[in-house]
Amino acid sequence: MNSLDWAVLIGYFGVMVAIGVWSHKRVDDVADFFTAGGKMPWWLSGISHHMSGYSAVMFTGYAGIAYRYGVTSFVTWSFPIAVGIGIGAKLFAPRLNRLRSKLHVASPLEYLKNRYNVSTQLALALSGMLLKIVDVGAKWAAIATLLSVFTGVTLTQGIFITGCITAVYCTVGGLWADALTELGQFVIQLCAGVAMLIATMGKLGGFSALWTVWDKLPSGHADPTAGPYTVTFLLAFLFIKTFEYNGGMWNQAQRYMATDSARSATRSARLSAALWLVWPVVLFFPMWCAPLLVQAKKPDASDSYALMTESLLPHGLLGLVIVGFFSHTMAMCSSDANAISAVFTRDIAPALSKRARGWDSRVGLLAARLSTLVFLGLSMSIATQVNSPAFKDIITVVIKWVAGLMGPIAIPFMLGMLRTFRRSGPTAALTSWAVGLVAFFLVNYNLDGSDRTGVALQYQVSVPLAISLVLYIVIGLVRPEDTPERDALLDRINSDDDGPGAGSAAAVPAQPRGQAGEPKALEL
Repeated sequence: MNSLDWAVLIGYFGVMVAIGVWSHKRVDDVADFFTAGGKMPWWLSGISHHMSGYSAVMFTGYAGIAYRYGVTSFVTWSFPIAVGIGIGAKLFAPRLNRLRSKLHVASPLEYLKNRYNVSTQLALALSGMLLKIVDVGAKWAAIATLLSVFTGVTLTQGIFITGCITAVYCTVGGLWADALTELGQFVIQLCAGVAMLIATMGKLGGFSALWTVWDKLPSGHADPTAGPYTVTFLLAFLFIKTFEYNGGMWNQAQRYMATDSARSATRSARLSAALWLVWPVVLFFPMWCAPLLVQAKKPDASDSYALMTESLLPHGLLGLVIVGFFSHTMAMCSSDANAISAVFTRDIAPALSKRARGWDSRVGLLAARLSTLVFLGLSMSIATQVNSPAFKDIITVVIKWVAGLMGPIAIPFMLGMLRTFRRSGPTAALTSWAVGLVAFFLVNYNLDGSDRTGVALQYQVSVPLAISLVLYIVIGLVRPEDTPERDALLDRINSDDDGPGAGSAAAVPAQPRGQAGEPKALEL
């Protein structure tokens, strides 16, 4: 990098901070901080939903997969995400929006104390929060790895720089700042991705490289599935990502909750699904061609895209692509920080502290901002250990840990909104959650904590989710715990009438209001 690249990077950081400061004026209470007051346009929500699903792992871990195995990086990653979001556009997006519009909650998990009980709410919240600390830590490590390639700064310095910039704008501006910065980041990534695509095609013979390059690439590079990324893995990943990217890991749920209606939430999901189907192809093509242009130095080839960027792009454009790396990671990490803050202040703290249940609007907003900072600090600390034996490598954390552990946490939350599973109550939710977590450990590790070898990746990520799903359904049938109150709650979430007074208002009493005039979820 030279002075021009640094100017682009510093200018980007300055704009992100400025957006955060401007968004601060739009945040008056926790509803604004966590769900944008339900005033976010559907198109902004859709772009934000799309951007919050990326990170620099795309340009490190998945770039390594693209370098080694080729097209399977798209077929077994972004394609199932696009399909999963498309499925959830009608199945989950409108219901998540009704959590805010009809139940007046500010956290995705806030409805669980009424759908199940406080113990279920607390178990899912605590386990999900711990998983997200590790997940976001891997994202910080990914962007710091790229920064070290280009600038020579250490891993710790890179984590500190990106974490502090993100902390400023997402802490002061809440979800509005997240969404608006993600819009700017999308525009930047659009320019950077197209520039990299053009540079790659120019190096390989022009526009015709799109169809002539495949004969020059390693054998099997055009195969839809390869290596450990088999058809079974693809089907398992589709199932997992349908839950995860429709709100199972909370930050995407907030984007649906932030729109003004269930219909807008559906439109938002469809836009995000379309972007996931098209845009990753533009980003992946240079990565597929990387074996013809650079020689990766790391065993997992996670440095291949960075090396190719250095060799192909002039200064200025190099800085723009580096900004693109930052944009995806900061988008995902800031959205996760906001979601975790919502879960802590609205779900965990009130369950553990009587004083937290009486927080007024000012104290609640202060707690939201402080918890955001704490989460970012913890995830940055974890990131510095990414090269330790516990982490092994970034892609292990992102694929195996997050995908494997997400299912047991997401199933009671997501399926709990559907009438089909109304019989599944607290027993089904807690049992499926606990056994799913145990199954993850047994599939991946021996009793002494060492890695279990010989278990294919598709089973490592799918078995915990499958066990949780079966238990959640079977226990609901064997030991049904549906009640008139829970049925009334589900009626409100599933009602197609999104106008004033929608839902089964007659069956559910008016909701009490807190000290600051905020509606609270019903105490059933």
